[in-house]
Amino acid sequence: MKRRIFSALKILFFLSIGVFFIWIFVRKLTPDQKQEIWASFISANYFWIIVSIILGILSHLIRSLRWNMLLEPMGYKPKLKNTFSAVMIGYLTNTAIPRLGEVTRCGILSKYEKIPLSKSFGTVIVERSLDLVVFAVLFFFNLIMFYDKLGRYVEDRILIPMRNKFDIENNILAIVLISCIVLFILFFIFRKRIQHLKIYHKSKEIIHGFWHGLWVVTKIERPFTFILYTLLIWFLYYMMIYVCFFTMPQTNHLGFDVALSLLMFGSIGIIVVQGGIGIYPAIIAETLILYDVPTTYGYTLGWLGWTAQTLMIVITGLVCLVLLPLINKSKEYEKA
Repeated sequence: MKRRIFSALKILFFLSIGVFFIWIFVRKLTPDQKQEIWASFISANYFWIIVSIILGILSHLIRSLRWNMLLEPMGYKPKLKNTFSAVMIGYLTNTAIPRLGEVTRCGILSKYEKIPLSKSFGTVIVERSLDLVVFAVLFFFNLIMFYDKLGRYVEDRILIPMRNKFDIENNILAIVLISCIVLFILFFIFRKRIQHLKIYHKSKEIIHGFWHGLWVVTKIERPFTFILYTLLIWFLYYMMIYVCFFTMPQTNHLGFDVALSLLMFGSIGIIVVQGGIGIYPAIIAETLILYDVPTTYGYTLGWLGWTAQTLMIVITGLVCLVLLPLINKSKEYEKA
């Protein structure tokens, strides 16, 4: 009962953050601007939203193929239908409860493919780390290529606030660092006394799984295919945003450079607030101001893009959730 209440509170918390960002943005709009946004929604070409959804599904299909490559060196060859379903159900879970999706997708493979959770979880952490590296490379590439437009934006909106925050909270950071050192020392001293605790063994399994996952990367049989899959995933993410430009006449002239900027800054919004609800459209609108797109149309495009991504996750995740046990059950029946 307590766990359900805690889960419900987490969902409400992140929803409230999203609603707060929506309120922050909408309260500044005039009645005419609100009417303009509504009219843009009605007249938008939703064919391109469908195309964006299909591209999103393809990106996660390739993610599933890449995940299979990480699992193969450990001696596991899960079926693609199970891996894909696990990925989509994991994303669906993440829309409600942050970070639970990673555990959920590993739990699904544990149930249907008999892959130990600790091992698959290690590959998920490695997979996320690789995506973070790609994101960092693309982010700085974006800044270098389009510094004239983005350089001042990043400096004024990100670097200066972070620098000021660091100066203000310098003492707090020192306290946190000292606390971490003290905790490490205490753990080393009392490690034998806590070895019987469940959390100790669980943490040990996760750490072991992570290092095992890193080892797996060096044992991949087709490294170039693995790299290709990684690049394709991010290319499809990129195209998901680009095709949304064609939903409105006010944005269909935007080029590939704008799509890259939106991918980078929009991703930050999704990381900061679970699912990007509320904050993602606001970030898209503010970024598009740099490219002379009025706020109302930028906000509309942000919501259209966010809707495409969310619908893709919710619809595909729910379909996989329903079909996964049926598909595997029919397979077992055939074997029997």
